[in-house]
Amino acid sequence: MNVRTILFDLDGTLIDTNELIIASFLHTLEQYFPGKYTREDVLDFIGPPLPESFRTVHPEKVDELVEVYREHNLKHHDQYVTVYDGVLETIDTLRKKGFQLGIVTTKMRHSVDKGLALTKLKPYFDVIVSLDDVQNPKPHPEPVMKAMKALDARASETIMVGDNYHDIEAGKNAGTKTAGVAWTIKGREKLEQYKPDYMLDHMTDLLKIVGV
Repeated sequence: MNVRTILFDLDGTLIDTNELIIASFLHTLEQYFPGKYTREDVLDFIGPPLPESFRTVHPEKVDELVEVYREHNLKHHDQYVTVYDGVLETIDTLRKKGFQLGIVTTKMRHSVDKGLALTKLKPYFDVIVSLDDVQNPKPHPEPVMKAMKALDARASETIMVGDNYHDIEAGKNAGTKTAGVAWTIKGREKLEQYKPDYMLDHMTDLLKIVGV
């Protein structure tokens, strides 16, 4: 497979924000629905844009819920967030080998920048497409296509890597190859249902796939 461009989701793929996200959802929901939501309940909220998740819970108070969530999330960000094993060395190797690298995420840009700065990943990426850059978030192809356009990349030479079905579907919808990550908090089996072209057990597996 002739790959020149690799696009990554951020949360749950490159950086481990799962505990931060779960804590922020539980903190927010507990204020509005005391005792109603458990850790298991909020796993389904991981991946889609925040307004989409909160709309299923309380359609009239979406903006308010998002604000409470974001305040908690930013306040506790640095004590929770870490980079997954093998990510830094893989990204560094890919960069040195001349691959174009990008991030396509459903997070807002200020949160993305915070996570990348904390984990020292920021210098490696040529393009970042966040929620505030698009009309239609993943699984719509727009974010992936926008990243490819910025890099002058062809879909046939691009792979989209992510931990959620939104990432796999967005890649397929944009015509790229796709790779799921087995460390997804949703569970490998759930992600495999969406038939990514590849499944990574460890981030370094990506090097073999792209021929490094």
